[in-house]
Amino acid sequence: MKYSYSDLAKMIDHSLLHPTMTDADLEAGCRLAAQYQVASVCIKPYAVKQAAEWLRGSGVLVGCVIGFPHGNSATESKRYETELACKDGANEIDMVVNLGKALSGDWGYVEADVKAVCDEAHKHGAKVKVIFENDYLANGGAGLSSDDFKRKLCEVCERAGADWVKTSTGYGFVKQADGCYNYKGATEHDLALMRASCSPKVQVKAAGGVRDLDGLIKVRDLGGSRCGATATAAMMDEFRRREAAGDDGAVAGKIGAGGY
Repeated sequence: MKYSYSDLAKMIDHSLLHPTMTDADLEAGCRLAAQYQVASVCIKPYAVKQAAEWLRGSGVLVGCVIGFPHGNSATESKRYETELACKDGANEIDMVVNLGKALSGDWGYVEADVKAVCDEAHKHGAKVKVIFENDYLANGGAGLSSDDFKRKLCEVCERAGADWVKTSTGYGFVKQADGCYNYKGATEHDLALMRASCSPKVQVKAAGGVRDLDGLIKVRDLGGSRCGATATAAMMDEFRRREAAGDDGAVAGKIGAGGY
């Protein structure tokens, strides 16, 4: 195999973010994350303390979302939410940028917003992933094309202290021509663009649209170091199946649409 089990499992942030998840669902998700030895769980703020207890000694980190999913909280609210999450045991923070401010071209606000969360998290030894929600950026904004807008966000987030830039929340639904709502999430184009737009000290995370092992491998091939996923068991069970079959042809497929 091109990558080891650990190489791929330690890319996964197991997502436990659906609005309807019960306490039992969250506990089962943490147990699954520990079983498969992924990098982290990505969980809601109120559940961080409990997740830290469930995962103690497992080697799996606790990640918490901030200003999720739309990024519209006041900066001080995001900072305080980060403080609480870190005190409850979060090792990583996944925050959403204020896209309305970014699309308005108020880059100073955006940078200060990200920096407030990064400074607070880093004070507690936690790392920060900054979510762009690329599905909302197909037409660019603030006088910039879509790609240039994403490049600008990468530049601003790196300057503000981000440890990762991240494609999506998995909940950035856009109204389609038929009136239904859908999203793409991570795309190969965006992952390559974001990787090229940051220095090596800033990592890239994919979220949304990665639902199988080939998609996970493609994220790795494109330079992504983390991937949000709900299909953790299916991905890593498939790895074990291929490994047992002596299949060295784990060639990355395409990243699909939806499914974070």
